[in-house]
Amino acid sequence: MKFGIRRPSIQRSLAARTSVKRMVKHSFGLKAPRGMGWVTNPKRAAYNRVYDRTTVRFWSLLKKLFGGR
Repeated sequence: MKFGIRRPSIQRSLAARTSVKRMVKHSFGLKAPRGMGWVTNPKRAAYNRVYDRTTVRFWSLLKKLFGGR
């Protein structure tokens, strides 16, 4: 498990937003509602919850440094 600052990957974030799998899921309306991760995949949901609480987003640090909202 990682602790500290996450290193952003522009390539990965762009790939995630433009993937064919994502477009198909959204066009057919097959996306589960927020919070349903515990039902669909509890192991991944638990990992993601711990990961989110033990790491810091790089962009949120920049926001704090330069006085963003």
